[in-house]
Amino acid sequence: MSQQIVFTAMVIIAVFLLVIGLVTPVFGENQRARAKLRQRIHSMAQDSDPQAITVLLRTKYLKSLSPRERWLESLPGMEYLSDLLEKSGYKMRAYQMVLGVQLTAVLSMLFCWLLTRSWWLVVLVGLITLAFPFLKLIHAKRKRIARFEEQLPDAIDVMKRAVKAGHPFSEALHLVGDEMTGPVAQEFKLTFADLNYGNDLRRAMLGLLQRVPSVTVMVLVSSILIQKDTGGNLAEILEQIARVIRSRFRFQRRVKTLSAEGRISAWILVLLPFALVGIMTFTNPDYLPLLLDNPLGLKLVLIAFVAMMVGIFWMRRILRIDV
Repeated sequence: MSQQIVFTAMVIIAVFLLVIGLVTPVFGENQRARAKLRQRIHSMAQDSDPQAITVLLRTKYLKSLSPRERWLESLPGMEYLSDLLEKSGYKMRAYQMVLGVQLTAVLSMLFCWLLTRSWWLVVLVGLITLAFPFLKLIHAKRKRIARFEEQLPDAIDVMKRAVKAGHPFSEALHLVGDEMTGPVAQEFKLTFADLNYGNDLRRAMLGLLQRVPSVTVMVLVSSILIQKDTGGNLAEILEQIARVIRSRFRFQRRVKTLSAEGRISAWILVLLPFALVGIMTFTNPDYLPLLLDNPLGLKLVLIAFVAMMVGIFWMRRILRIDV
């Protein structure tokens, strides 16, 4: 294959990966906010040393596996993948996903080679097949956290009513797990189980924050821990937190509605060049090679590619609003 086709394939791959970056919430925490959130979680957890608990649970998990499974789960990156699977709500093990993705990629590349006999297209299919499951995991994690945040005000109301009725806080967590469904019920059940296993409230709440890393959850956990240390009306604090979270979601939905036109325009501007290339290739196959076979044409393609990348990042900065 000519260098022009290889160059074009590299451009398509790069643009595809950057377009995937547009599939993010319009609102929420950006990269800087997430870094600050991680620092805040680390600073809150210094006294409780939850890392030791995490290592202990990881060790017990590995001991429950067979020697071959233990070796596979001990490979580099498996711990991060296991954490991502847990936060995404999937029950499979990390090594099972890696082996499945590798097998699917090999079969897809073999099938593509038998159909096209084009090595660069085979590489493209292999990269997409390898990247898609992990992108889906990241999307599932974000979706699960968003679902948890949507259910959180109702869960706080259940906790508030339980506290007002005279139940201890641990029983309030248990009621949330029993009366609700979805991610919020699963996480509060784990938090209640953590308390029953002998951990104190601080470690249990920090465990919840580590499993659901979100500014909204950090506000709830911080408020509960501060109330535990300083005292105060817990039911009133929970009521105020639920009111603030609901107001935040109303504002987020308004932002999403008002920015819908801009997001559609961004997608049209990103996909329009590829649509035009496809139409020109279909209607006049001899037109595009005139551009790619000319060195000046390749320079123009490179300039257009850089301009498109700048435009994508600029539109993303405009459309993304931190709430």
